[in-house]
Order: sequence, then structure tokens, then C-alpha cells
Amino acid sequence: MTQTDAPAQTTMRLGAEKGGFFSQLKVTLARRTEGRGIALLTVVVIAAAILEPVVFTSYQVTLGRVALIGLVALGLTAVILMGELDLSVASTLAVSGVVMASIPDLWLGILAALATGLIIGAINAFFVVVVGINSFIATLGMLFALRGLAFVLSDEKPVRLTEIDAGILFGAPVLGPLTPRVLLFILAFIALQIFLTRVKAGPEFYAVGGNRQAAMDAGIPVRRRIFTGFMISGFVASLAGIINTLERTAADPTAGSTVLLASFAAAIIGGVVLNGGRGSVLGTLVGALSLGILQVSLTLSGVQVDIQDIFIGVILLLAVITDPASLRAALAGVRSSFLGREKAQTPV
Repeated sequence: MTQTDAPAQTTMRLGAEKGGFFSQLKVTLARRTEGRGIALLTVVVIAAAILEPVVFTSYQVTLGRVALIGLVALGLTAVILMGELDLSVASTLAVSGVVMASIPDLWLGILAALATGLIIGAINAFFVVVVGINSFIATLGMLFALRGLAFVLSDEKPVRLTEIDAGILFGAPVLGPLTPRVLLFILAFIALQIFLTRVKAGPEFYAVGGNRQAAMDAGIPVRRRIFTGFMISGFVASLAGIINTLERTAADPTAGSTVLLASFAAAIIGGVVLNGGRGSVLGTLVGALSLGILQVSLTLSGVQVDIQDIFIGVILLLAVITDPASLRAALAGVRSSFLGREKAQTPV
């Protein structure tokens, strides 16, 4: 090799390394799904800073709303990652609160409420895995059944806690502006993040959602993972019900009616793909921050809850429409339709 050839080969090698880096960066960015959530969070923060800056000084209200939405959304994330849905989380929140408030002993009531969430999650998984019912239908039925159960157990009226002082203390800040609700949300976020990234069973959730048959062929216990995911969702929803009951010092059988849409939207906006296999807990956190700040801003502006739901519904629709997979499918449909029309018009 001559000295003239050496610089040329060095240049080619550097170019390959540079191309490799950018290719790797492109692949990495393509795998991330949090872009829509970050974009929405940026827009919401800027709009709130201009129109309702008090949102960023009312720490307790804003963080409390983010924590409630985010807590339920974390449980949903575990289920959606496997390509399933859990629409019963709102009613699980309500019935768990009623169960807790109906028991005179506070700690026994908390344990009973958490056990209720785990049982509901196991029942949902049983219908999906064993009976073979679509998770949308199974959990939709559970949503109505649990709502009726909450009304029956509470005699259609709020159930007050016997230990009201504990509820009042629970709503007070314990670490700066952070209330126990926010701290529990942070702990749940950390626990689920560690589970999905560090524990062996966590990555298997992605495998089940990405390709269920391939996961079964690889020896992954798919049924067990689905049971685990639904039980996590039920447990977290019951935890949200306990928090909500303690802060209100009473269990409301209608509680959670406004949480389902916002929590579901937080997960989807945060990049959790409905078909499963892609998404992250971090993305869900970004989505919860966006919707929490948005809801508090709209409330402070005097916007009614029904109108807020319209905003969230539109944002959720935009998030689903702008999903790269959805866009590719839509473009493929348009392309195939166009080509089919051209073939039909071509004379034989």
C-alpha cells in the first residue's frame, strides 16, 4: 500500500464511522416514542406560562393532579405494552375506595382495598387468557360491573372514613410541596421503571406485545406475564383509590369517572403503542405532566369538566393519528387504493 492510498483509506474509514454514528442515532431516535408527549408538554407549558402562570405556583394542586393521572396511567402502561387494554381501572379506583372506607380499621381497610385491586386484575386476566375474551370487551364489562358494585356497597352515597384525622394528615405536604400522593406516585414510577428495565420479566412484556407467537416459541410464559400485567394495573388503580379516599376523607362511588380518559391519553400521548411492544414509563410520565398541567390550567380558566374532556379527546385522537405506525398504515391503504383504481381503469 502506498502513502497516497493510506490517507484515502483513512478518509473512507472515518466516513464509515461517521455514517455509522448517524445511522445509529437515526435508529435510536426511531425507536423512541416519546416525541409526541414532549412536543405536547412544550406547547402546554408555554401556553400555561402565558395564560395561567399560577399553575406553576400552585404546586400542590398541579402535582396532585399529575400524580393521580400518572399513577393510573402507569398501571395501564404495563397492560398496553403487551397489546392489551384495561378499561376497568376507573371503577377499580372507585370500588377499592369504598371497600377501604367500609372497614373501620384504617390499615385493614387499606390492605383489603389493595387485595381488591389484585383480585380484579386477576379476574380480568382470567377472562382474557383462559376464557379468550378480547381485553377491550372483558374490561369494559368489568367497568360497568364494578361501578354497580361500588354503588351497592356504598348504598349510593359517599362512605366517610372512620379515622378522618388520618385523611387530613395524608393530604398535607411532607417534603416541601410534595404530598404523600406525589411521593407514592414517584415511588410507583421508580418501581415500574426498575421492573421493566432491570427485572427479567420486564423486557418480556415488550416481547409479548411485539410478537406473541414468537414470545411463546422463545419459551416466555405469556399467560403468566399477562396475569402479572393486569394485576399490576389493578393494584395501582386500587392504590389511586386509596389515595383519593384518604385525601377526600370519604369514598365516592362515582370517583374515577374523569380519570380513565386522562390516564389512557397520558399513556398513549407518552408514546405507548396500542399494539404493544413499544413505549416507556418515562413517556407515560411526560404524558401525565402534559395532561395534568393542561387540566389544571383549564380549571383555573373556568372551563367545565365536560369541555376539558373534549380537549383531552381531541389530543388523544391526534396522538393516535400521528403515530408513525398509523401513518404508515394509512399511506399504505391510500397507495393500494390508488393503484387498485389505476389497474381498474387500465384497458385490457
